[in-house]
Amino acid sequence: MAINEDKLNAFMGRFVGDLGAVMHAATIVVGDQLGLYKKLAEGPTDVETLAKRTETDARYLREWLSAQAASGYVEYDPATQRFSLSEEQAFALAQEGSPAFIPGAFQVAVAQFKAIPKMTKAMQTGLGLGWHEHDSALFHGTERFFRPGYAANLVSGWIPALEGIEPKLKSGAKVADIGCGHGASTIIMAQAYPTSTFVGYDYHEPSIEQARKAAKEAGVTDRVRFETARAQDFPGTDYDLVAIFDALHDMGDPVGAAAHVRQSLKPDGTWLIVEPFAHDRLEDNLNPVGRVFYSASTFICTPASRSQEVAACLGAQAGEARLREVVTKGGFSRFRRATETPFNLVLEARP
Repeated sequence: MAINEDKLNAFMGRFVGDLGAVMHAATIVVGDQLGLYKKLAEGPTDVETLAKRTETDARYLREWLSAQAASGYVEYDPATQRFSLSEEQAFALAQEGSPAFIPGAFQVAVAQFKAIPKMTKAMQTGLGLGWHEHDSALFHGTERFFRPGYAANLVSGWIPALEGIEPKLKSGAKVADIGCGHGASTIIMAQAYPTSTFVGYDYHEPSIEQARKAAKEAGVTDRVRFETARAQDFPGTDYDLVAIFDALHDMGDPVGAAAHVRQSLKPDGTWLIVEPFAHDRLEDNLNPVGRVFYSASTFICTPASRSQEVAACLGAQAGEARLREVVTKGGFSRFRRATETPFNLVLEARP
């Protein structure tokens, strides 16, 4: 075997970076759960002071802070031996709901690791792994990770990019949010358009229960309700807008879901589909964003689809061409990319 030493060293360098990132992920989850980032955001501090303020052990905290500094997640001043967060670090780590808030993503990663025994069996047998079969860290992490992006883009950019929908929502529209999870997207729309009514559907009952609690806390229960139902047979007709956020590719029968959405809409209704950003060719997705989505798809999205009927297994990098095929097979005659972000394809389908 002829080994190219330069290529080997480059690969081992990547390995060190990846291993550090993986091991660092667990420290982020702990720091988030203990409120360490939020306290650090209040200003520079030494270890002992932060330990008292957070009611944590100083020796453990020193090691944790050192790991954060080595990873570039915390600043360290050798002259004062104090730790702090920059404005940018605080924006991403300590400000829940900011467009750049990231701790929820690491909760999702924790859930993936907990699913390793189940995924090992699934990959050997070809069986599925339903969303409901994952650790609850997945449900909470997904909501915390996706909500900031929805808050930053849904009302300001995505809905205005749809043909004629924003005026309807302002005057009073009937909206269904399918695969709503904990209800973040539903509640954001309800808060922005108080004259419209919204219903969120998800097959996962614990998520629906959490969504109901969130709606009560947000004060929107007068125009929002959440019910347990599948995408293929959720109730209701004459919707002005049906939305599916980051969930169509998880479905076993996305064509069946598309057909049911088509039947549920008014003749001039609109289907808003938000999916992970992807190009149509594999080679064009071999990049950092694709790496995240393909990894999540391996453990979460594809197994979820495989656990259902039909098992289309679109995956989180389906791409616009495959999604267009699903939508048109479901009976829609018009389909277009309304807008996009580095992480999202925002698609519009009309009868």
